[in-house]
Amino acid sequence: GGRGGPPRAAVMAAAGLARVLRRYGGRARCCGALRSRPIPLLAAPRRAAAHFAFEPDPAPSAYGQTQKMNLFQSITSALDNALAKDPTAVIFGEDVAFGGVFRCTVGLRDKYGKDRVFNTPLCEQGIVGFGIGVAVAGATAIAEIQFADYIFPAFDQIVNEAAKYRYRSGDLFNCGNLTIRAPWGCVGHGALYHSQSPEAFFAHCPGIKIVIPRSPLQAKGLLLSCIEDKNPCIFFEPKILYRAAVEQVPVEPYNIPLSQAEVLRQGSDVTLVAWGTQVHVIKEVAVMAQEKLGVSCEVIDLRTILPWDTETICKSVVKTGRLLISHEAPLTGGFASEISSTVQEECFLNLEAPISRVCGYDTPFPHIFEPFYIPDKWKCYDALRKMINY
Repeated sequence: GGRGGPPRAAVMAAAGLARVLRRYGGRARCCGALRSRPIPLLAAPRRAAAHFAFEPDPAPSAYGQTQKMNLFQSITSALDNALAKDPTAVIFGEDVAFGGVFRCTVGLRDKYGKDRVFNTPLCEQGIVGFGIGVAVAGATAIAEIQFADYIFPAFDQIVNEAAKYRYRSGDLFNCGNLTIRAPWGCVGHGALYHSQSPEAFFAHCPGIKIVIPRSPLQAKGLLLSCIEDKNPCIFFEPKILYRAAVEQVPVEPYNIPLSQAEVLRQGSDVTLVAWGTQVHVIKEVAVMAQEKLGVSCEVIDLRTILPWDTETICKSVVKTGRLLISHEAPLTGGFASEISSTVQEECFLNLEAPISRVCGYDTPFPHIFEPFYIPDKWKCYDALRKMINY
């Protein structure tokens, strides 16, 4: 542009917007009028593939009839079972009455009534504070935070109230009947406010339990265990798996024990540890390592972040002599650091190479650069190869 005038780029952008308004908006005064009309010129390109491949677990036979469910349907099934079994159980949160943004509570208000499944104001501190009161009064409180990224306004209520309620009253009172659900982790397009993995913030707080499932089958059993556990629990749900993960899930209620990691693949050379979506990444890495390097990997799903299963992890590292931990959250202060420290203390003489952490970068979660940010199978494979050659 000329001296003192607007930059040329700004002029061109304004002219382009004017053309779009003329074509799609007529004399519209606001962008709201545009929302009802498709604007293909402004449509963002969509990623065609995820950074992982979901492999369903074998259909269980111990819990009776099974049904094909994706992850959000297994969550709905668990909540349905909980409300049917416990007449004091209530579900509340932003938009849960009509089913929630991820459809995890679809049909529950119609089935159990508006007094047991109901909306709250958009106030996470109030949602958790209310849940603490419900639990202290003796009912079963199941609170939903719409995205894990928005759990931070409730941080004080969780850390200073829920986690300490039993301790500060000398066990006269407790809010152990409180479970907090929240969609968690990357989703392919969530950017900085809809992709975070905040488990490490809460892992520093004694008095709560933190659980993250990898699949529909795991999600239902672990969520029911959280609801029935007599300690406040945070249940993070990998939202990218809500529809991408489909497998056979028992219709009837069942429980999967908390604080017990699961060995998904036996191995002798390297231990791979992850939770949530990242489990499916390291499962692929184990196959790649076997095929390309002849390396045998033991794959472990931690499942419970707090209190975590130190025995299973350390027993595996004693056998393999090498450990790789991977999570989506940033590297510094991530829960991989806690696992690494504990294993170094307990298994120092068994280690054949430095422990490797393959995690997100120490930056806000990006939008278009998500494929470069996430700890995909190639980053994990490269770290594994360096350990083997150490």
